[in-house]
Amino acid sequence: MKTILFSILLFAAFFRSLQSAEPVAVFAPGARILFQGDSITDGNRGRNADPNHILGHGYAFIIAAKYGAAFAALNLDFMNRGVSGNTVLALQKRWAKDTIELKPDVLSILVGINDHSHDVPLDQYEQVYDALLAEAMTANPKLRLVLGEPFTLPVGKRKENYETWRAGVQARQDVVARLAAKYGAALVRFQPVFDAACKVAPAEHWIWDGVHPTYSGHQLMADEWERTVRAKWPSP
Repeated sequence: MKTILFSILLFAAFFRSLQSAEPVAVFAPGARILFQGDSITDGNRGRNADPNHILGHGYAFIIAAKYGAAFAALNLDFMNRGVSGNTVLALQKRWAKDTIELKPDVLSILVGINDHSHDVPLDQYEQVYDALLAEAMTANPKLRLVLGEPFTLPVGKRKENYETWRAGVQARQDVVARLAAKYGAALVRFQPVFDAACKVAPAEHWIWDGVHPTYSGHQLMADEWERTVRAKWPSP
């Protein structure tokens, strides 16, 4: 009797957890969702088929875990091809293999913080990023694009000359906003979320080195990603 009761309670808890996830219109049956970018997306992901590590340990994993469980019948395919240290120039070199050939239905990109730290000229950043998006849309005119803006907080070495550093990051954010408008992409504005979070807890709670989020920060990212995508493409 106790075993039966425990099973009922367990199922009820499981059912409630699934109910907490609202549908996302772009997550159609069999949809392939690709996360692309730098180390923040990479999340120390595995480089083999081991499903325990394949999505890394960050916002992409949180999103995939939630919706993969809540809507298992949809058979959603979440993929992560973020690579630590990447700029748009590095992304360009692997774009065909790691993006176009994977034929995503939803393509989420977060790149720019390394372009700023490595002094990739702003106009080159925009031109290359633009070309990558154009190529992706040509390959799949129905592709849903999600562009995340780079972000920062004054933590660690980023405390030094922070205003200057922040202004440079802002310039990259402006580029991403222009490209999102040009391609009708969902624009995920991470910076305001992190700024607001600092009113609740210190910056170090959310981003440990000024660039890379903590687990708490990744949860903020996942929540904002979901909110933005749902608002951009609401369910019918």
